[in-house]
Amino acid sequence: MLYQNRFAKALLWGGVCTAILTGCNQSAQDTTANDAAGGDAATAMKTVAITAIVEHPALDEVRKGVIDELNEAGFKEGENLTVNFQSAQGNTATAGQIAKQFVADNSDVIVAIGTPSAQSVAAATSTIPLVFSAVTDPVEAKLVPTLDGSGTNVTGGSDALPYEPQIALMRQIIPNLKNVGYVYSPGEVNSTIILENLKEKLAPLGITVHEAPAQRSTDIAMAARSLEGKVDMIYTSTDNNVVSAYESLFQVARESKIPLIASDTSSVARGAIAALGVDYYDLGRETGKIVVRILNGEKAGDIPVYTPQALNLYVSPKNAEAEGITLPQAVIDKAKEVVE
Repeated sequence: MLYQNRFAKALLWGGVCTAILTGCNQSAQDTTANDAAGGDAATAMKTVAITAIVEHPALDEVRKGVIDELNEAGFKEGENLTVNFQSAQGNTATAGQIAKQFVADNSDVIVAIGTPSAQSVAAATSTIPLVFSAVTDPVEAKLVPTLDGSGTNVTGGSDALPYEPQIALMRQIIPNLKNVGYVYSPGEVNSTIILENLKEKLAPLGITVHEAPAQRSTDIAMAARSLEGKVDMIYTSTDNNVVSAYESLFQVARESKIPLIASDTSSVARGAIAALGVDYYDLGRETGKIVVRILNGEKAGDIPVYTPQALNLYVSPKNAEAEGITLPQAVIDKAKEVVE
């Protein structure tokens, strides 16, 4: 009987020890599994899809800024980040097709550069985070109901500019300014908004805006020629069709001796005599910061729309001479960059 009791106790203690060891092993396995899961989450491959309505220097700088910001934040292409870029080549139908493809790919974030591309993506998804950039008026474009946080899947960076400094620059360069030409794409909401605002701001100053619509980039030169003999200068905004065909606009300006003043600083290297605008690379970096916040778990609708505060002045005395005008030295002295 004593032997049996001892044997029973041994069995009991053996079972307890086995249970303890099993529990310890299971706990270790669970911890290892959790660590592995956490590690996978931290290093999981993310996909950022980027689309632009067209490729031109300003929008290209935005894209570069976004990617540089992602890399600096630890999201590196080929390691834990896949970037898929597609340009709509100025075609809104193509922009819609790209948007649908990006949604079907179930990208983690879609970055849309330019209003038409952003509108196409917004129409294609209400769930995948959409971060727009280089959109002048995202509220008027019906991308967000407010700049303070949309409460939807949409946020981004705007390139909206105050009109007063633009007008002051025009009048400083051309003191007797009476007629301003405006070449634009009637199908681009940013451009039509700027047209109406220009008319409203310039009318009290006795300055008339002459509009020259151009449906396609190939129509830009013809639209500009329609302004010959009617205007003292041509003002160009960040209209994507216009910017993508700026060389043809410059040719008309040079032949007709009509100065070009722009709101896109990259246009100075391509023919404008002066431009007061945002730094599009910096806008891309700020847009990239928003993408990083979303990849790290924040909701797009909780993030306010970013709008730059600083404006940069670029000038080209060489272009001014070619277009029949001399830039005032006071304007040159204020420039961040003089393009020769």
